[in-house]
Amino acid sequence: MQKNKPILIVGLGNPGNEYAKTRHNVGFMAIDMLAPEDASWKKEKNALTAHLDIDGTKVILAKPQTFMNNSGEAVGPLMAFYKIPLENLIVIHDDMDLKVGTLREKVGGSSAGHNGIKSIDAAVGNEYRRIRIGIGHPRDFEIQMNPADWVLGKFESEQLKQIQSVIKSIDF
Repeated sequence: MQKNKPILIVGLGNPGNEYAKTRHNVGFMAIDMLAPEDASWKKEKNALTAHLDIDGTKVILAKPQTFMNNSGEAVGPLMAFYKIPLENLIVIHDDMDLKVGTLREKVGGSSAGHNGIKSIDAAVGNEYRRIRIGIGHPRDFEIQMNPADWVLGKFESEQLKQIQSVIKSIDF
């Protein structure tokens, strides 16, 4: 992280009530849980943003409103406008290859087929911090289902509790 520069924390998801609490929206869920209750949200640069001051550091929480596959269309302009260095970008997203409620972090690497990450990589590069939250795969539950349908499905009650618990454990 570059000191004295803003930090952009982006949660990936799809806008709209029909996608709320779906597996693909764990990034939005994380941002909502990280934001203080009195956060003031505004629409800018294709995203909903909340600006915070945490121990003297400007932190921008963002939920792209471009739909998952075009997340870079929000992240790129936000980074350019606020002059955010790539190492000060943190992206939180779902990962089907991780068991439900598992958390993994890395810097850089491939998108592993995640279209939101592919879009961000194309817009700004790939050397940023990624926080991957496991949503499981249908095969983990012995379910025959198209993965695209799986990610747009909603969590069962116990799974949602696991997701909320792992989000609370995220450390910045």
